[in-house]
Amino acid sequence: MPKDTHKKIALVTISLSGGGAERSTAMLSRMLVSQGFKVHIITLNDEVSYEYAGVLYNMGLEKNKGDNFLKRIARFMNLSKYLKNENFDFIIDNRSRNNVLKEWIYLHYIYRNHNLIYVNHSSLLSNYFTSNQRLSEKMAHSAVGLIGVSQHITEAINSNFKVKKAKTIFNPIENVETIEHIDSKHPYFIFVGRIEDKVKNLSLLIHAFAKAKKENYHLRIYGDGSDKNKMHQLVKTLNMESRIKFYPFQQDITNEIASARALLLTSHYEGFPRALIESLSVGTPVISVNCVSGPAEIITNNHNGLLVENHNEDKFSNAIESFIFDEQLYMNCKSNAKNSVSHLSLVKIAQEWSNYITSL
Repeated sequence: MPKDTHKKIALVTISLSGGGAERSTAMLSRMLVSQGFKVHIITLNDEVSYEYAGVLYNMGLEKNKGDNFLKRIARFMNLSKYLKNENFDFIIDNRSRNNVLKEWIYLHYIYRNHNLIYVNHSSLLSNYFTSNQRLSEKMAHSAVGLIGVSQHITEAINSNFKVKKAKTIFNPIENVETIEHIDSKHPYFIFVGRIEDKVKNLSLLIHAFAKAKKENYHLRIYGDGSDKNKMHQLVKTLNMESRIKFYPFQQDITNEIASARALLLTSHYEGFPRALIESLSVGTPVISVNCVSGPAEIITNNHNGLLVENHNEDKFSNAIESFIFDEQLYMNCKSNAKNSVSHLSLVKIAQEWSNYITSL
């Protein structure tokens, strides 16, 4: 049994389903409970699919009953009362926080007189701080802690909001006990993530794969999103329907990643991409563009994967070919994959969080 720290933590999140930030929040609840903290998770939407630990306050159940202006105000009041009545030692906010009015209410009413820690999961700071510089600086200065999930994010927070308190704690990886390699007719590369071209740049991924000399390799794209039809049409236009296949979002895709030749990532920007570290953790090397931020902090080029100039279709296509035809390079990256993310284990990241909270 973990030693009781007597500290009570509230984790605030949009949901516990669908995205990498949401999954990281669910994992954080389990890590903190393992370290002896009393944890409550407050989810604003009724979307709960990731495994979590602690007490769940699902505000989405209230939202399902109606979402007009008066009901939103009522939910704000209920959240404020809940935080006050439970008397939390710290609130860790994992939400996206870019609505000026809403964040003014959170800062001056809901979070008033609470010890607040903001977590930032994206290099695009406008996802986690408002466009109002004065308000965002006040948010940063009023918080007792600021966490970036990559070194780049941490440095950007300190620089943009004139603070020195931001600290990096990386996203952790799950412990995978058993892997069952799937029986596939064709060897394949894999992409896992939201099908949103403005973020994930799947257009580049699809064009680069179509251009590569790929023998009998296929590309599997796992995920859902607003641009799925658009990407289907692109594949059809390139006459690649027999080689590039789409699959819906899956809760557990470990076996599919472990069975792939490599995982591919072509994002315009990232935070600390879970897809990369989870692929490496099961021994599957990666090919990623060197976008802001995350890949360069995860990948050592030619050691556990290939790091490619961003927005360069030809170079990404060449990288795919390298992992098909240069067996020595591929096997070197594959043999180093697991050990390259050993510092991101749940146990180690849990201890970092425990040490951090205890130090505040």
